[in-house]
Amino acid sequence: MKLPKVAAVLGLSLVMGLSLASEADARRGGSFGSRGARTYSAPPPTRTAPTQTAPVQRTMTPQQPGQPGAANAARPQTANPMNAPKRGGFLGSPLMKGLMIGGLVGMLLGHGFGAGLAGAMGGILQIALLALVGMLVFKFFANRRRPATAAAAGPMSTGSFRSPFDVQQPASGGYAPSVAPSAGEDFAVLTTDREIFERLLREIQEAFGREDYGAIREHSTPEIMSYLAEELSQNATRGVRNQVSDVQMLEGDVAEAWREGDLEYATAALRYSSRDWMVDRQSGAVVEGDPNALTETTELWTFVRGQGQPWKLSAIQEA
Repeated sequence: MKLPKVAAVLGLSLVMGLSLASEADARRGGSFGSRGARTYSAPPPTRTAPTQTAPVQRTMTPQQPGQPGAANAARPQTANPMNAPKRGGFLGSPLMKGLMIGGLVGMLLGHGFGAGLAGAMGGILQIALLALVGMLVFKFFANRRRPATAAAAGPMSTGSFRSPFDVQQPASGGYAPSVAPSAGEDFAVLTTDREIFERLLREIQEAFGREDYGAIREHSTPEIMSYLAEELSQNATRGVRNQVSDVQMLEGDVAEAWREGDLEYATAALRYSSRDWMVDRQSGAVVEGDPNALTETTELWTFVRGQGQPWKLSAIQEA
C-alpha cells in the first residue's frame, strides 16, 4: 500500500522537474524568419552547432506543395508526425495501455485491478522521472561541450590571428538535409561573405540593445524587422530595456548556402559571447541578467541577398 504514496511523490517531482526545465530553457526571441524554400527544413548540423536544429517556428513564408511537411500541414491535428499518436483518443495512448495491462496483471495475481493499476502508475512515473533526469544530464553536458579549436579561434588567443569562421563545414556525405527539389542549387560561401556575417552579428545585436530601429532595418529583411520591433515594443510596454554590449564572435561555420532565382541564401551557425541584461527604463536599475557577466549563445542565422545587393539577416534559429 506504500506504492501509491511513492507514485504520488514521483509524480510531483516529475511535474516540478518539467516546470524547472521549461524555465531554464526559456529565452527571449526564439526561432523566426524565412529561409526561402528551406524554411520548413532543418539546417544540417555543424561543428559549431552539432545537434539537430528544429525548422523555423514563426514565419511569414507559406508552405508550398512538395516542401517537407506540406502533406501534414493540411492536417493540423497531426502536423508534427514525430508527436502524432498512433491511435486517436486517450484509450489509444501508450499511457492508458500501460495502465490497462498493469490492472489486468494485478487481477491475475489476485491483487485486484486497482492494485495492479497503482503498480503500473508507479512504474510509469519512475520511468518518466529517470528519463527526465537523463535528459537534463545529457543537456547539461551537451551545452558545455566545446570543440578543442574554440580557444584558438577566440579573440584572446596568442600567435597569428585566425578567423572564427575557419572551422570547416562538415563533409557533404555525412548528412543530407531534407529539402524540396525547388530549394535551389548549393554554392560556396567566400571568406569575405563570412566576414560580413560576423560583422552583421555584432551590429544587429548592438543595434537591438540601443533600440536603433534604423540600423536594424538596414541590416535585416522587413520580416525580421517586424519580429524584432515587436520584441522591443513588448519590452517598452513592460517598462524595461534590453541592453546588449561586447558582442564577440567565438566560433562559426556555414551550414548551407543555396540560390533561388535571383536570391542567394546562407545559413551560418554562430557561437558568440555578449553582455545581455535588462534594466528599468525609468530608474536604470538592473532587473534581469548581469551587466558584468559574459554569456555564450549559439544560434543559426540565415542571410539573404539579391543580385548586387548586400547580405541581410532573414532568420534566427536557436541551436
